[in-house]
Amino acid sequence: MKIQANTIRPGMVIEHNNRKWSVLKIQLIQPGKGGAFIQVEMRDLDTGNKTNERWRTADTVEKLMVEERDCQYLFADGDMLTFMDKETFDQFTMPRDAVGDSAAFLQDGMEVQVETIEGKPVSCTLPLTVIMEVTECEPVMKGQTAASSYKPGLLANGLRVMIPPFVAAGDRIVVNTTDCSYVERAKG
Repeated sequence: MKIQANTIRPGMVIEHNNRKWSVLKIQLIQPGKGGAFIQVEMRDLDTGNKTNERWRTADTVEKLMVEERDCQYLFADGDMLTFMDKETFDQFTMPRDAVGDSAAFLQDGMEVQVETIEGKPVSCTLPLTVIMEVTECEPVMKGQTAASSYKPGLLANGLRVMIPPFVAAGDRIVVNTTDCSYVERAKG
């Protein structure tokens, strides 16, 4: 199915130069002069090699149809992640690279969407938000002004995220898995 390059999103599988590629990251670039273009970081599904490609936003690319399966994340073994199909209870593995940067948010028992082509797992979509614990951050300063002044905080999974000043170490927060941003304090 042909789609415009500006509709490419991470997790999609596209065909380019007669090869199948999994989209890892996208960046829309709008130079001051000339037309906008999209830069796409993608991984070859057969060899695992990564590359960057640029398209004008009006260009078209071939999007491959994938089968989505409801799965459960079980555990990691080195660079391989193990999942279980919730319908058939079959277990399978896929490389951490196929999940991308959001692999850091995987938690045991988490329900995810795994995309397959011809039965081979090619990418994984996590829930939009997850609840994480803040393990360390700067203390709150009395009299600190500017409500929008965020401070760096370290999450239990080792990632850094910018958090509001009222969040303290030990608090649980909701984090967006696509851009690693603070959403809100976790309830309860």
